Amino acid sequence: MKGSVEKITIGHGHPPLNTVKFHRRTPLNRMFAVVYFGGALALFYHHTCTLFNSTTISSFLIRFSFLIADIVLVFLWSTAQSFRMRPVIRREFPKNLKLVLQNSNEFPRLDVFICTADPYKEPPLGVVNTALSVMAYEYPTEKISVYVSDDGGSKLTLFAFMEAAKFASHWLPFCRKKKIEERCPEAYFRSNYAYCSETEDIKIKYEGMKQRIETTMERGKVGDEYVSKEEEREALRKWTHKFTRQDHPTVIQVLLESGEDKDSCDSLMPNLIYVSRQKSITSPHHFKAGALNTLGLSFTLVYILKLRVSAIMTNSPIILTLDCDMYSNNARTLQHVLCYICDPAMDPKLGYIQFPQRFHGLNKNDIYASEIIPLFLSNPAGMDGLAGPSYVGTGCFFCRRAFFGPPSSMVVPEIPELSPDHLVNKPISCQEVLALANNVAGCNYEEDSNWGYEMGFRYGSLVEDYNTSYHLQCEGWRSRFCQPDREAFLGDVPITLNDVLNQCKRWSIGLFEVGFSKYSPVTLGVIALGPLMALSYAHYAFLAIWSLPITIYGFLPQLALLINLPIFPKVSDPWFILYAFLFMSSYTQDYIEFVLAGGTLQRWWSEQRMWLIKGVTSYLFGSVEFSLKCLGFPTLGFNVTSKVVDDEQGKRYEQGVFEFGVASTMFVPLTMAAMINLVSFFHGVIEISRGRRRIEEWFIGMFIAGFVTMNCWPIYEAMFLRKDKGRIPTKTTIISTVLVFALYTVASFNSL
Repeated sequence: MKGSVEKITIGHGHPPLNTVKFHRRTPLNRMFAVVYFGGALALFYHHTCTLFNSTTISSFLIRFSFLIADIVLVFLWSTAQSFRMRPVIRREFPKNLKLVLQNSNEFPRLDVFICTADPYKEPPLGVVNTALSVMAYEYPTEKISVYVSDDGGSKLTLFAFMEAAKFASHWLPFCRKKKIEERCPEAYFRSNYAYCSETEDIKIKYEGMKQRIETTMERGKVGDEYVSKEEEREALRKWTHKFTRQDHPTVIQVLLESGEDKDSCDSLMPNLIYVSRQKSITSPHHFKAGALNTLGLSFTLVYILKLRVSAIMTNSPIILTLDCDMYSNNARTLQHVLCYICDPAMDPKLGYIQFPQRFHGLNKNDIYASEIIPLFLSNPAGMDGLAGPSYVGTGCFFCRRAFFGPPSSMVVPEIPELSPDHLVNKPISCQEVLALANNVAGCNYEEDSNWGYEMGFRYGSLVEDYNTSYHLQCEGWRSRFCQPDREAFLGDVPITLNDVLNQCKRWSIGLFEVGFSKYSPVTLGVIALGPLMALSYAHYAFLAIWSLPITIYGFLPQLALLINLPIFPKVSDPWFILYAFLFMSSYTQDYIEFVLAGGTLQRWWSEQRMWLIKGVTSYLFGSVEFSLKCLGFPTLGFNVTSKVVDDEQGKRYEQGVFEFGVASTMFVPLTMAAMINLVSFFHGVIEISRGRRRIEEWFIGMFIAGFVTMNCWPIYEAMFLRKDKGRIPTKTTIISTVLVFALYTVASFNSL
């Protein structure tokens, strides 16, 4: 990136392993924050004056609503400024590692945690590609252990990894010999790879594996013709008629053992272990973080579970967590990590190193704003200048010690084999090791323990990543943001609007669970982290309250236009300049930061459009669902985002066409907002053209309605112009029309 100063070199008399630079634009950000905040205070003064000058109940309520909306806007804007106060850029120098690590024996071991939950929503072939990409790291293979956590408990997934273990014996030496960058087989074979007989041979082997896995998925069972070894049959026999997704014993299957298995070139293979935690209909299952703590319950549980199982079997000091669809795109990613972990001047409080989430398969304009540049690029760089970025659920390398209490005082686990200092000196296939691993993976193992609260990934929120990093940093751990020139990891993106909004709704609920807990960033965070880091975490925790100002500005100015109620300053009024400044400067700053982070104008437009769409859908429904949950009402459970791509949906996505398709309740307020803005804008145009109204008096209201209408074009297209299956269902359009008419009727009645 351009525009940075104050270079700091890390090292003790030798070439640096890493450097850090501070952005040159930081002083400008600070000056702008002061000026903008002054403008916000002036806006509140104006709101207060107009509020007390209201002559009708309608005008009072509308102006009071705008006051509340602007208070929320300023609060969230204030929290976002924490990312702009001290952003930094880091750079690593992997070539200098040879000065610290003399031979392969000195390289630290790595445990990789990959979680999957449903073979029909997260196809095993994709998970296999993710695992193979990290097994092929340019790193001593005997130092790598890959744990695949199957929370769906499917023998289809186990079979896929049996096939992966066989293919890996050919793929890993091929990658080393050819020195290829793309070490995910699927990504490599769809690239412009160099043709040769050896490449075609490995491609035939890959296509054979792919065909067997996909055929097995279509059948829904493993064919006998695909199972050649007795040990494989023995493993698959664990799926008896009593084995169900919700009720089954622990399954731990060693598929590759580093000390025993060798590849086609007689080199040692990495460890590859399949884990499916025990489930019982009498025991609760937490979400993603649990599987990591025993590998920790549902995803927290799955991660906690992996943490315990891996401690018993390998206990590597470094842990990488990966989403099942987030494959490695950089074979030397680990070397970048070691530039921090192996630095003689390393901060002893360094708990984890976060890489940005990047994606493949985005369409030209990224219509759903799936890159989420602020979350994955801009904001982490801002937090990196403070205590470090938050964990974003994937692409993160942890120091195992960080999961066992503060840097100054380790929380000792209940058995010594789970301690981060424990040295594993037995083979992973040893019966004693497997028996203990099965024990710590039991669904009742954590009862009356500190797992998920003081040790491991943290329970208490649907967003286990945010919650875990927040607690780790409150304990005193620090983190680094690492962004090499070649993306470290690439993942899939949802290609339907419904999937995008449901995912965002789930995040909103989980973030509220932390924001309104006794550990809230605005209480504990301020004390433990300081005001700026607390504001950074508060920005995420209360992200869903964007729904309040977006909904208010999406409906009330338009209703005011329809019922002839002026609520904004005239163009000739000096207060108009304030409104124009606050809007234009905020959007301009956002655009500049987006482009400097590598975005384009078209993708920035998609980003701000999706912000508006989420405001009246996922943020709104997430807020309502969280409120109902707090009041004790039943709510929807956790849904895995589908990674399966329908051909027609994929084609429309590539063309940049929004995919609605289903009659989701979240589409109702969205279509209502689109309708009322369209109607009010053209109503205003007609009234002004006929001389019944003056543009000077109605400019701001007209601008808001016109701006929203511009953003709603994909919605109008899906309501009225399209005939494909991705259009908005007629039922949704009719319901929205009726509700808009009812809303207008109520507003008209109250204006009398």
